[in-house]
Amino acid sequence: MIFNKKPRFLIVFLKEFRETLRDKRSLGLLALFTLMYPVMLGYILNQQIERATRPEREGIALSVIGADKAPTLMARLKHKNVTVTSLPPQSDEQIEALLRGRKVAAVLRLADDFTVDYAAMRPAKMELWYNSASDLDARRRDIDEVLQAYSTNIAGARLLAHGVSPATMTPIKLQRYDTGSNAARSAGLIGSILGFLFFPAFICCLSAAVDSTAGERERRSLEVLMSQPAHAWELIVGKWLAAGSLSVIGITVELALAHAILSWLPLEEIGMSWRVTSSDLALVCLVSVPLSLFAAGLQIAIAMNAKSFKEAQSMLSFIMLVPMIPGIAVSMLELKTATWMYLVPMLSNQTLLREIAKGESMGALPFVLTFASSAIAALAAVAFAAWRMKSERYVLAV
Repeated sequence: MIFNKKPRFLIVFLKEFRETLRDKRSLGLLALFTLMYPVMLGYILNQQIERATRPEREGIALSVIGADKAPTLMARLKHKNVTVTSLPPQSDEQIEALLRGRKVAAVLRLADDFTVDYAAMRPAKMELWYNSASDLDARRRDIDEVLQAYSTNIAGARLLAHGVSPATMTPIKLQRYDTGSNAARSAGLIGSILGFLFFPAFICCLSAAVDSTAGERERRSLEVLMSQPAHAWELIVGKWLAAGSLSVIGITVELALAHAILSWLPLEEIGMSWRVTSSDLALVCLVSVPLSLFAAGLQIAIAMNAKSFKEAQSMLSFIMLVPMIPGIAVSMLELKTATWMYLVPMLSNQTLLREIAKGESMGALPFVLTFASSAIAALAAVAFAAWRMKSERYVLAV
């Protein structure tokens, strides 16, 4: 290689980047993990929206045994968009078989003496059969609300018939005020899922980092590169920037795609919202650049200590899971957001995006700490790799 007036690390970067673009494996990983997580996130949320809005579109199917005994209740159910199907008397086994078919949300069976007990102002018995393990169980709760309201209205009418105000039965009137915003409620679920969007930073550059270090040494092409008039740190910085560029591209495209999907989905249907603006997303992408560079630097530093390409891949397959541990621990322990979280690479990015998704105002400190924590770790990894490159034992794989 002949070095011209350009900075030597830039020449190495261009050379490595061009070779990476020719590597179908690296490009395949980049495309896969750039698209996989946003599409998976959109699919999960879309399924929740479908389940939540299906009763409004299709109604709630309820089979009733003895429907003619309670015409007022049947009218109330139909008014609440419950499709009532009258059935002849059924045995317990027949009801269970009907529920296993998952064509109805529940089966309501009125007792044979329902009319007699109702007229005598005794508790009229009815049975509600349902399958709590079915995906239709959420619709059954709407039926419960109708039955509860029906029972309350009957009790109030009977009290009035005896000259007693129904208010006697409700000595306390509780009013609930939820001050939580849709964005704050959704930050818990969406924020935990969005945390995985930063994991591809360690995957997109994996192939390039391993191939440019352990791979080149195994092919003996590294010796030729080191014979050129360039310092060890210039070679490492060029390889580092080439591998890190893939992660930067992958994370940026991935976050932009996730933002587009979340902005398009009608999250209001499930009591959520996505209030991250384009400027917020741009800041998140900017402070995520050091994370991508840290991932590339860490993998290069570790791969240089492997004796073969396969050994480097095996080592990194385990090591790149380590940055996920703090995020998982914080989620399991349900820890509140603290300043120290912005000092841990990857956890800081997850915490920052979650807090932005809540719609709360944030100062500049979280952005600065998130940027600096990964940047310092990246520089330390590159410095170690450059020092390791000077060793003859590394070049000769001794």
